[in-house]
Formats: sequence, structure tokens, C-alpha cells
Amino acid sequence: MKFPGRRTSTSLGAMPDHLRHRESRRDAGPGPVDLAATPFRGDRDRIVASPFFARLGGVTQVVSASGSGLLHNRLTHSLKVAQIARAIAERLISNPELAPLLEDLGGCDPDVVEAASLAHDLGHPPFGHLGEQVLDRLARHRFGLPDGFEGNAQSFRIITTTDTRGPRAAGLDLTAAVRAATLKYPWTRLTHPSPHPREMADPPRGAAEPKDAPGTGSSKFSAYVTELDDLTQCRTSFDKRVETWQQTVESSVMDNADDIAYAIHDLEDFHRIGVLQHAPVSAELGQWESDRAEFAAFDDEELAKHQRRPGQSLEALRRRLHARDSWMVDDEVFAAAVSRVRDELVDDLLSVPFDGSVAAEQAFGRFASGWTARLVGGVHVLADPPTRSGHVLLGREQWHEVQVLKFVHRRFVLLRPDLALYQRGQARLLTSLVEALEQWMSDRYEADRLPRRLHDLVELAHSEYLMLAADHPRTLIGAAGEQPSGPAAILSLARGRAVIDFVASLTDGQAADLLEALSGRTGQFWSDSFVL
Repeated sequence: MKFPGRRTSTSLGAMPDHLRHRESRRDAGPGPVDLAATPFRGDRDRIVASPFFARLGGVTQVVSASGSGLLHNRLTHSLKVAQIARAIAERLISNPELAPLLEDLGGCDPDVVEAASLAHDLGHPPFGHLGEQVLDRLARHRFGLPDGFEGNAQSFRIITTTDTRGPRAAGLDLTAAVRAATLKYPWTRLTHPSPHPREMADPPRGAAEPKDAPGTGSSKFSAYVTELDDLTQCRTSFDKRVETWQQTVESSVMDNADDIAYAIHDLEDFHRIGVLQHAPVSAELGQWESDRAEFAAFDDEELAKHQRRPGQSLEALRRRLHARDSWMVDDEVFAAAVSRVRDELVDDLLSVPFDGSVAAEQAFGRFASGWTARLVGGVHVLADPPTRSGHVLLGREQWHEVQVLKFVHRRFVLLRPDLALYQRGQARLLTSLVEALEQWMSDRYEADRLPRRLHDLVELAHSEYLMLAADHPRTLIGAAGEQPSGPAAILSLARGRAVIDFVASLTDGQAADLLEALSGRTGQFWSDSFVL
């Protein structure tokens, strides 16, 4: 399907077939001259120059950094993911024994990996994963969008459609290789590819439907149906080398780097501000180690009765890993990972409260560099990986260690009641903002004063949904089986997608300020507000 202003790649002349897909842009016509020496570095430069990239400095990583100046935001996280991903890629291509396998799978270029890493979070909305959940619920239930909202798919929509810094009016005109490398989950929510990966006996990671929302499609996906032409075009050559549902090698490198950065740097953040405390983490890990055999003897019902007992949550993690990732999990390696994390995180880093001293900062440096080197050093490549993994994956020991590090973050930060209180307020803020913008859009007396950016997004989405309704109507059928019909229904979908696109493009602070203004509560003079 092709939409107005959308482009596909053009011929690159005599370039060999096995290389052509790696350098083709969607548009080979005139446009801004890239300062970089290669197309992939040009892609990286376009991403960094994008206003969507700059806004990540004001977008939550886990909790808003406003006022503290100490926490990672989506921008600093993306920079660290790019740094780690490039290190992994350079390590892999420096091994001559891997060269034939990497070439056979489609290649592993450090510039492609770095560009994809910088782009991977462009679509994250205000307030991080909480904002993602809120916008998905509103998109599906309030606006009837079958795709809902997903941060990865929004990132792909930005680089192919809604950003306008490329040579043409839509997207950044990135090479096929970089676009493909951003696709962590190379499928749409419901329809592509066919058969859909969620229907596999052992679905890829992210492809299964959420247990609390059956029938809604994959819980994670990297493209909306409006960008299906871009997904299929950039994957054309790769799909001859990897399965249609499988990440490219470069995407797999980026995905592993994202996991490594998340596992290490977010723990640092919450120790730095005093949220991650030594005593409860030490009790959880130490109690499980000492009572490991007793925990293992409990059946699931009995284990649930010990919910407040230190060690119970870690035992529940071990069982979830067996149920979900039996291809990798090993009890002895898991126990060794718990021991290593207790030694190096709990008994070393967390044993002394962070006080801002040189010694404390050096402790952070040792922890981060040591763990990063260890995890990057364990990355390897498989020709035929299990469906739950990409071709690039962590070693067995490192994989278990990442699971334990992420458990500490989830158990002692994300599940805190005080954080839930804080996030419920943010959820209400986003919900109110979407409702206020929808009401403004529906007010026929104010139609000529609608924010110009929002007006442009409505026009874009309207053209997309009209084309889909005419040529691919099944892609607009929601999980419940309803298919929109008639001009009013198509316009309603377009308005819904435009509001979601608009809100997702704001920073945390912009979302809060805009709602204040729309609520009539701001004391700021109207001409001082940010450009709409």
C-alpha cells in the first residue's frame, strides 16, 4: 500500500544484489547533503538532528527526573544503548570466524546498529511505559484504533512518516538496513505477517497476546498498519535470510544493548537518589540463597502463602523463567547469578549510601563499566536460535544475571506503592489531555484555530485510512471484529490517531503545561507557551 508522499527505494545501479538492500533509501532523489561519509552514518546524523530525538531529554525513562537532575531520561538512555550496541557490533565483526555467518544473515554494520539504537525510543510518549499503557488503552477503547499505541511502532512511524526532516515531506528517508534494525518486533499487532507470530506454538518474545487482554493482538509490535509498506519494503531482502518474524542481526544487537543498559543504569539511578536500599534487597537475595531448597519444595499455592517472606519473589521469578524460557534457564546458573548480583550490587555498591563523594562516583563507575564489559563479552551469534531469542544473544551466565538485575529493579522500584500513587496521577493527566484535545477538535466553532501541527496530523492520518479502507479494509478490523465504514468512521479514526500522535510527541513538561492551559489554570501569558 502506498500513501501520498510515501516512497519506496529506487535502484542503486550496479551495486551487487546482496549489498543493495543495505544502502537503499526510500528516496534517491535530491535532498539535503549528508556530511557523513556513508549512508548509514548519514542516517545516524539525521536521527540525531531530529526534533523528536531532542525531545527525549524531557521524557521519562522510569520516573520523571524533574528537579533531581540525577536520573536517566530517554535521551541519555538512548545514547548509552547506542554506545553499548556499537561495542557489541565491533566485537562481533572483529571475530573472523563469525564473518561468513554474519554475512549470510544480512550483515552487522556498527553504524547501522548505532543509528537504530539512537532511534529505538523516538516514539516513547510522556511518562515512559506508563504513558505507553495509557495511550494504548485510549487509542483502542476511546478511538477504536485496531493498532492502539505501542512505543516501538510509534518510533517506526516517526522515522518513516511523521518526522519531516528528510529530503521529502514524510519521514527521514533512512536506509532499508537502519529501518529494519529498528524493528525489534517485526510484525503488526494483528495482521502481518500471515500466519501471525502470535499464533505460533512458541511465539517470539513480545508476540503473544497479554493474558489480561485476550483477543487484542500481540503485546509488542513494531509497526502500525499505516506503515506496513515500509515494514515490508525494508525487510524484503532480510526475509530471505532470517524468518519473517525474526529480528535482523543488527536489530538483535540493539535489543541486547537495550537490555544491558536498562539492567545496569536504572539500578544506579535509584541507588543514587536513595530509593534502592541495601537491607530489603540483601534480605530478598540472601534469604532465597539460604532457603533455596525449602522454597523449591513448595507448590505454587503454598508459595503464594509466603508472599511477604524475603526470597519468595525471587523464587517466583525462577519459576516464571522455567515456564517462559525453558530453552535457556538453568537452576544452578540462576543460583550463581543471584550470588554474583548479591556480591557486586548488594554487598558492594548498595552497602554504602550514595553521598555524592568522589568515592561514591568511582564506585558507580566500577560497577557500570565492570558489568557492561562482562555482559557485552558474553554476547554471541547463533545460526538457528530458538523463537524466544534473536540471532544475537547473551551467554547463559550473563542472561541469568540480567534477569536477576532486572528483577531487583522491578521488585524494589517499579512495584513500590508510592511510585504507583505518583504514576496514577500521571495517567489521569494524560487521559484528561487526550479528552481535552478531542473535544477541541470536535468543536466546529474552533476548527480554524486548531493547533497547526494537530491539523496536519489529521490530514495525514485521514489520507492513510482512506487508502487502507479502499485497498486493504481488513487491516482496519479491530480485535472485536468491527470494521469501520463510511466517511464519518474514517474521519473519526484519523482524528484519534492524530491526537495520539500529537500527545506522544510531547515531553513530560509539555504535556503537563498543555493540560494546565486547556484547563484554564495556568498563570502563564498565552504567547509564552510552547509552539503548538
